Amino acid sequence: MKSVLFIVNPFSGGIDKSALLDSIESFAQEHHYRYSIYKTTGSADLEQVKELIAELNPAVIAVAGGDGTILTAVNAVFGTPTSIVIIPVGSANGMAKELNVPMDINKALALIESGKDLLIDLLDINGKICVHLADVGLNAKVVKRFEQDPNRGLWIYGKYVFRELFQLRINRFSIQLPERKIRRFAVSMIFANASKYGTGAVINPVGSLTDGKFELCIIRQFPFWQFFVLAYKAFFGKFSDSEYVEIISTSQVTVKASRKTLLQADGEIIGKVSTIVIKVLPQSVSFLVSSV
Repeated sequence: MKSVLFIVNPFSGGIDKSALLDSIESFAQEHHYRYSIYKTTGSADLEQVKELIAELNPAVIAVAGGDGTILTAVNAVFGTPTSIVIIPVGSANGMAKELNVPMDINKALALIESGKDLLIDLLDINGKICVHLADVGLNAKVVKRFEQDPNRGLWIYGKYVFRELFQLRINRFSIQLPERKIRRFAVSMIFANASKYGTGAVINPVGSLTDGKFELCIIRQFPFWQFFVLAYKAFFGKFSDSEYVEIISTSQVTVKASRKTLLQADGEIIGKVSTIVIKVLPQSVSFLVSSV
């Protein structure tokens, strides 16, 4: 009998989860799983999930939530053979889109039975795990505002993007790569394990979750109207063509900012930092996907 732990974020995506919970119960009973459903509260979730894993010893953890909920699951199973399935019910579903997970709940649940294991890289950022994307500057500030807003949805996120565009601040960064040291002035710097945000904006066209590398996407100061050009390029996979964008592939980096800057990873605020140390953790966790 297969053991499955379902982690459900009741607040993700701003939608009622009653139908989702019914679908989970029906699917689990139909397949005769030994299972448990954990609803996140935002308080000590990682510790609670680890306790449930110790009790249930699940072969699979199915995560119904956004990138932050996925991050909780990854932290819980890191270093174990347990696989993760994403049930995309977040606001943006960035990681689900990266892995081409079906947006239909029942099709996503079916991956528990039919999915193929894909071992992906993780990032260690100042001692914390990052699965998808981290950044400083523009988007990190947007994420903080979004986190403080009780409402959810892409339009709420978009509202804060436009607010922050009028408050862009340049920071000076010293970037120590394995073979060279560079300095850059930027309004945002993205540390991309993956290729795109949940909005569909491809900010890292060369990104891969399995190549043992990540990319620094450096965005220099741009005129306000250029934001729309950058957005257009991002949605059509030409972000790196912009004169305001520089992309560098590496397996590790140390970034020092001239003044403390807000850092976020996978939609979770880490805090204000002046030094960011990042390294790849190759093939660290398994996700069940439609095809490898």
